[in-house]
Amino acid sequence: MTEERLSFQAEVSRLLDIVAHSLYSEKEVFLRELISNASDACDRLRYAALTAPELSADDPVLGITLSVDSAARTLSILDNGIGMNRDDLVANLGTIARSGTGEFMSKLSGDAKKDVGLIGQFGVGFYSAFMVADKVDVFTRRAGEAHSWHWSSDGRGEFTIGEAASEAKRGTRVVLHLREADGEYLEEHRLGEIVRKYSDHIALPIKFEGGEEVKTLNRASALWTRSKSEITEEQYKEFYHHVGHSFDEPWLTLHWRAEGKIEYTSLLFVPAKKPFDLFDPKRSHRVKLYVRRVFITEGVEGLLPPYLRFMRGVVDSEDLPLNVSREMLQHNPMVAKIKSGLVRRVLADLGKKADEGDAGYTEFWENYGAVIKEGLYEDFEHRDSLFKLVRFRSTASDGLVSLDSYLERMKEGQEAIFFIQGDDHEALLKSPQIEGFKARGVEVLLLTDPVDEFWIGAVGTYKDKKFKSVTRGGADLSKIKAADTVEPEAPKADEGELSTLVALFKLTLGEAVKDVRGSERLTDSPVCLIADENDMDMHLERMLRQHKQLNVNHSRILELNPRHGLIKRLAARAGQPGASDTLADMAWLLLDQARIVEGEHVADPVAFSRRFAALMEKGVG
Repeated sequence: MTEERLSFQAEVSRLLDIVAHSLYSEKEVFLRELISNASDACDRLRYAALTAPELSADDPVLGITLSVDSAARTLSILDNGIGMNRDDLVANLGTIARSGTGEFMSKLSGDAKKDVGLIGQFGVGFYSAFMVADKVDVFTRRAGEAHSWHWSSDGRGEFTIGEAASEAKRGTRVVLHLREADGEYLEEHRLGEIVRKYSDHIALPIKFEGGEEVKTLNRASALWTRSKSEITEEQYKEFYHHVGHSFDEPWLTLHWRAEGKIEYTSLLFVPAKKPFDLFDPKRSHRVKLYVRRVFITEGVEGLLPPYLRFMRGVVDSEDLPLNVSREMLQHNPMVAKIKSGLVRRVLADLGKKADEGDAGYTEFWENYGAVIKEGLYEDFEHRDSLFKLVRFRSTASDGLVSLDSYLERMKEGQEAIFFIQGDDHEALLKSPQIEGFKARGVEVLLLTDPVDEFWIGAVGTYKDKKFKSVTRGGADLSKIKAADTVEPEAPKADEGELSTLVALFKLTLGEAVKDVRGSERLTDSPVCLIADENDMDMHLERMLRQHKQLNVNHSRILELNPRHGLIKRLAARAGQPGASDTLADMAWLLLDQARIVEGEHVADPVAFSRRFAALMEKGVG
């Protein structure tokens, strides 16, 4: 078969340019990434051989070997894992095959030192080889197939693929042609130093071949099987880099062994940085399942709930059968029991961090709060534990508040937990609907995550206190005792005059509004829109319309502020002859103003512009 010359995917070309021009201070991580890939290939073969033992029968002892050729200035990383065929080479080394390519591109900052750190996170650590090599050759044969393949590239936009008749063994050999300045990676002691630093935890022997002498460079025992007292923070961190394909540090490390009817060991991490695929529609976690140190699968459904999908790490069971299939795992009662234990432990440890109340937990919540809240409507069993973790922005604090702290600050006569929903908490702080609550010292939660629309409806109450939206009717502030520091309210418009104005506005606006009435929630703004008590929340309706899931606009209630100077003057004129003609335009302008404040479009922009121009003309005149 003749050799093919192909071009890299555009995203790979840009990534390679970042790598080639990077001044990254720790070039040595290239070896960690290539050893990690080799380890994964061995894990995949071990799992495949459970049902097809012939795949590894000719060479059953799995391992990784490093060798150097000083004269040729090459470093080779060899594994006897699953190997690759032609299609695998194109998919794995010619493209960013995993989902999230667009996300990868959006994360690029232009700063090479920062951008090179994304390589491992996006599952493309192979390309880090070009930090030290001006050419890379890959010789490989997939287990169970007859043909061997040769992939080669100088990292400058193209690669070649052809058959490699000489590569008879199963597995993969990556050959790096090292740059002149990177000769240190030809030295045994330097390679051993890097392996012990980054890859000592890998449960496969990593050997160095120098002439006839073969040395094992790592301990070759699964890190999670060791006692916590034997493991350093640096070793935990490097294992997290390996299992999480990430360059950041773990925000939280959880390592424990469960004993009893079901025995398993878990070593789990919460990443300090939000994973790029956190909101992937599949909502799958990236925790690897082992059975007695044998890798089975990653991301199995049923091992962790979707709202803990940010977790990284391993779970190793002593009781599951080695030949269990992925499909069988999803319905295995042992997996369900392991899941229950994992969830309880993870939520308990997160609860301890939440109780500490430091800036670290704020960082965690900003990264994962929207995901944690999914559990409030999906996981009734652990809802109480989840509520201990939940934090909110509110009108009472610049930081985050818990629901328990909200309850402690509730005013005398307050019977509900008040909230408002929107896209941005800064904008919500300026919303007219919360003016009356702020004036009386009543705290309002500011909800800005799309998931808030769902868990609020599913939960309904917290410790017997109902959640109530301030953008709906039924919020009776008159029952709530105002704080002593609250300033006295301005006098209202005459009730009779206000009633006449309300009737006039109702007649003028007709079906454009559901009702018009005086407001107790407004202090500074003249008007606002609210939903009726039993209608859909306004923010949810806007969100559904934006996503083309709703094609109707429900009429809202227009509330008038009886203490506002403009409303009082309009009320005073409402009973005069000809008022209906004089105030008709004002009714429409105030309705459009309320719509604009809510972030909605005015119904008739041309009519709005005409009315507004006429009003300004009268003012100038």
